[in-house]
Amino acid sequence: MKHSPSMSSCDSCSNKFETIFKHLTQEEHDMISLDKNCEPYKKGSVIYHEGNRISGCYCISSGIIKIYKTGIDGKEQIITFAKNGDIIGFRSVLSGELACTTAKVIEDSSLCFIPGDTFIQLFKQNREFSMDLMQLACKELGEANAYITDIAQKTVRERLAEILILLKDNFHLDNEQFLQITLTREELANIVGTATESVIRLLSEFKSDKLIELHGRRIKITDINGLKKVGNIF
Repeated sequence: MKHSPSMSSCDSCSNKFETIFKHLTQEEHDMISLDKNCEPYKKGSVIYHEGNRISGCYCISSGIIKIYKTGIDGKEQIITFAKNGDIIGFRSVLSGELACTTAKVIEDSSLCFIPGDTFIQLFKQNREFSMDLMQLACKELGEANAYITDIAQKTVRERLAEILILLKDNFHLDNEQFLQITLTREELANIVGTATESVIRLLSEFKSDKLIELHGRRIKITDINGLKKVGNIF
């Protein structure tokens, strides 16, 4: 595959020192630059579907991708969000298994597709890259275990407060203290694992408690410590 002219080299990527590829040699960066294919994706585009075989992984240059599984009733269960500098699809490449999630664009994005053969070659020949990749996989496994524990032991109110703090930590706040990610109420419900109506009610309660302010879909965090207390985050 050939890369797009607008992103001809990994050396020019603004995320170069923040990605899993930061320890590659110049020769290895050049190899990726030759093999990768970079394309823009509009909001609503599906990168890959759960149950399909994917032939490579994706490095996110810009934008936000939601990663989710689909339940028996067709309802989404959002696992995580990926942003610039993150990599998605790599576990299916390494394991040779079908994709276990779906990746969908929720904010216009630019992604670089790296063929599986190229990715596996890097894994075999660069020890630091392999270690970083294993640490990333372990981190994601730990987050999944924590999520399972929260579902089992925390109330919906506690989980929503925790999710708002996690979104703040991952996407940060702007100068006016608004979350720099905009989600629908349904998407929030799909992260928490509850009904949309419950999220709407709880957000209203958080607003009444002066923990947040609501401006359409935008959420302003006004009391971080208060949210942490509600979410039992220590």
